[in-house]
Amino acid sequence: MDELELLAHADARGRCYTEANERRRVFPSDEAIAALAAFDEPLPDHGPPAEDTLALLDEVGSPATTASNGPRYFGFVIGAALPAAAAVERLMLAWDQCASTFDNSPVSATLERVAARWVLDVLDLPGDSAVGFGTSATACTLAALVAARRTLLARQGWDFDRDGLLGAPEIRVVVSELAHITVKKALRVLGFGLNRIIHAPVDVQGRVDAARLPRLDDRTILCLQAGEVNTGAFDPFAGIIPLARESGAWVHVDGAFGLWARASSLAHLTQGIELADSWTTDAHKWLNTPYDCAMTICRDAQTLAEAMNSDAVYSSASAYAQKNLTLEFSRRPRGIPVWAALRSLGRDGIAELVERHCAQARRIGDGLARAGFNVLNQVVLNQVLFRCKTDAQTLAVCAAVQASGEAWFGGTLWQERPAMRISVSSWRTRDEDVQALVDLLTALHSGIAKD
Repeated sequence: MDELELLAHADARGRCYTEANERRRVFPSDEAIAALAAFDEPLPDHGPPAEDTLALLDEVGSPATTASNGPRYFGFVIGAALPAAAAVERLMLAWDQCASTFDNSPVSATLERVAARWVLDVLDLPGDSAVGFGTSATACTLAALVAARRTLLARQGWDFDRDGLLGAPEIRVVVSELAHITVKKALRVLGFGLNRIIHAPVDVQGRVDAARLPRLDDRTILCLQAGEVNTGAFDPFAGIIPLARESGAWVHVDGAFGLWARASSLAHLTQGIELADSWTTDAHKWLNTPYDCAMTICRDAQTLAEAMNSDAVYSSASAYAQKNLTLEFSRRPRGIPVWAALRSLGRDGIAELVERHCAQARRIGDGLARAGFNVLNQVVLNQVLFRCKTDAQTLAVCAAVQASGEAWFGGTLWQERPAMRISVSSWRTRDEDVQALVDLLTALHSGIAKD
């Protein structure tokens, strides 16, 4: 089988997989998981035909996937891949571009520049900000925090690039008590030390309490949240960020999914967020691009470009080339699926996607409350946090949903007790899928409560 025939076979298998999205178990069966043992083989001395490898991957691997590209996956704020974004990914694979600089790939540099401009436009953030398309919220937060620390040290007369951290003025970090693990990981990797991080108290919905905000100064990085991972709540940016700016602190906003509220009628939830110094958000969550694609956005473009610069004598480029805005030197053009998603949806389509998911989340919350569940959050976004009367019932219902194959979401801890968390973020999720989820949970709750 030649190369083009092989690619045609792969495309046909991919089409069959996508066509079966709505009929597939949302979490694979025990038999499908057990069958993965077929991959546990010794490295062959002589490679078999490529079509055999493709067949093995599809016939054994496809049944063992989670149907996160389907309509009834409600875990971890994972969006399905929009058709336009998935299609350009296929073409990008054929291009096989190293998208570090314009010289590597003129088309990639052009489209990522356009995508960056559109992102700032639709999110209503400062138009001269830098946008780096990275792999994940973790990697993009790391880049933003490097820029933050480097800038604050420079204001203290310290050259971080040449002198490092030994003997440098201490930079304090203030984060929410409920800061996402990706923020904590980035801080730990950067050497801030988890025991030295200062935690800002939160209210019952997980919002930073502005009245109890720790002291801020010009040696402080303050990390806020747009969309707390359990409740979907937003920190009070309008009340906090002006105080932080007045003190000289750097404000970073983790907006992995919640930042997209700015592109909809829910923009009021993010009032004041535009005053921050840096932001991170994922495209593979609410914008529904394929994995993996996230963004570092920095108000001062030069600050991010200097912090991430990776020019070499054999590979110099514009300060705002993507290799100088992200951790990756060799990289694929992650901004192209963002461009495709934005272009195919348009401003109205993005707003409709966000607003529909938020309405569906409210419908789920109302249905669960009627079914006797304790809905723990104000459903202001696309997150529904809930539990049963007892912890044992909560754990039983969560396990039953996951085992059913009809839907999937995960468990969590809220105020030191088990809870369940539903995230509505797939473009494929219809109102009937939402109702099916409510009906499933209602039946499970009724059955388990009687036991």
